[in-house]
Amino acid sequence: MGEQMTMARALNAGLRRALEADPKVLLAGEDIGKLGGVFRITEHLQRDFGPERVVDSPLAESGIVGTALGLALRGYRPVVEIQFDGFVYPAFDQIVSQVSRMRFRSMGRLSIPMVVRIPYGGGIGAIEHHSESPEAYFAHTPGLVVVTPSTPLDAYWMIQQAIAHDDPVIFLEPKRRYHEKGEVDLSEPPLRLDAARTVLTGDDVTLLTYGPMVKTCVEAALAASAEGRSVEVVDLRSLAPLDDATVLASVERTGRAIVVHEAVRTGGIGAELAARIQERCFYALESPVLRVTGHDLPYPPSKAEHTYLPDLDRILDAVDRSLAH
Repeated sequence: MGEQMTMARALNAGLRRALEADPKVLLAGEDIGKLGGVFRITEHLQRDFGPERVVDSPLAESGIVGTALGLALRGYRPVVEIQFDGFVYPAFDQIVSQVSRMRFRSMGRLSIPMVVRIPYGGGIGAIEHHSESPEAYFAHTPGLVVVTPSTPLDAYWMIQQAIAHDDPVIFLEPKRRYHEKGEVDLSEPPLRLDAARTVLTGDDVTLLTYGPMVKTCVEAALAASAEGRSVEVVDLRSLAPLDDATVLASVERTGRAIVVHEAVRTGGIGAELAARIQERCFYALESPVLRVTGHDLPYPPSKAEHTYLPDLDRILDAVDRSLAH
């Protein structure tokens, strides 16, 4: 039996375990020390491990990531927090021009074992720049590993696996799921960092999703089952690399695929998945691959975010359209 935890507490416990296991693990970010971060993910870690290992950084995302890059080159395993998704862009040049390329640039002689933690996604009634989904930028960048948990169990283990990884990891945390509880088995990780997870099995259509949308897709699948539709839900977990084997096996069996994510439609993870499925599962498909996504607009003011985010009705409508073929 495991222990009931919120995702926030699971992340805190995973970071604590990593700090205990390896003295080369360091945390850095704005207000992560004494305050414990705006979401309290790093609460009490500076108290227990000291200000030299849990560092309150200046408000300068490019400097935070650049410093972590230098530390990683010197043998440390830095874990940096970007306070909100929309604040990562000042650090974007460091991530895509330096961090991601160092192994390639050095012909494999150098590795960059660092993690960039980014709370992402909407649904919390926040102001501008606090509800964005920048995952496609990073998944498009060779040299970066991009992952996102959807449950406290995955959060606890995936943060430790990310820290142990020898390549840079963009670790996307679905902020509106921070306070949802789940059982966490502290004994061993359930999956590899790059593996997808089949959450629900079904026969009629596959929902492919990740992060904050996993719970919504499960709710849609359960609602569809009440109408006699058998819906499979696959949590991608890793966006770069994608677990093609799990995705394609599911779609080949059901013959239908719907991709669900909060990020804008054009150029999103859904587009990449649709292309891969069309290339590899063409003769198994019974209907076109569909996408249920955010709209091609800047994230709206909080009072309108319910019209932007994929919800139960939009997903169920896509299931109906897929099965109509």
